[in-house]
Amino acid sequence: MTKPETVECIRREVIVPVSIQRAFKVFTEKFGTWWPARYTWSAGDLERIAIEPRQGGRCFERDIHGNERLWGRVLAWEPPERVEFTWQITPERQFEPDPQAASRVEVRFAACGPGITQVILEHRDFERHGQGAQAYRDGMDAEEGWPLLLDRYAEAVR
Repeated sequence: MTKPETVECIRREVIVPVSIQRAFKVFTEKFGTWWPARYTWSAGDLERIAIEPRQGGRCFERDIHGNERLWGRVLAWEPPERVEFTWQITPERQFEPDPQAASRVEVRFAACGPGITQVILEHRDFERHGQGAQAYRDGMDAEEGWPLLLDRYAEAVR
């Protein structure tokens, strides 16, 4: 069996005019205030999308009917400096039950001065998604992917 070819990680960053504590809290505990409902399985029926604030916590969404769907697991929870989670969404937008077949998202927060925080997001291990991994990575790096999501986050954190 041949090892899949490595797909380049996505690295994006944004500077936000808030404390590192607020930057971390809005990204993690207030995830639903900035993540667009149209980027969920529930869409218009979305009630909540969240990252549970602990290592091993669930990344999930819940619709208005009470149905929950996982989309990842928290691998690292180090407030206010770092969070990492699995991205268990396939290129076909289905849930990937095997975390070993999922990519990973790491977000680091660094204080750059009083009330200024640098947020660095790295989405890596796309090759774990198998066929379509490069196209998936390219889509997540396109304007409607992480750039849009980080813009929404930066607006919400202010």
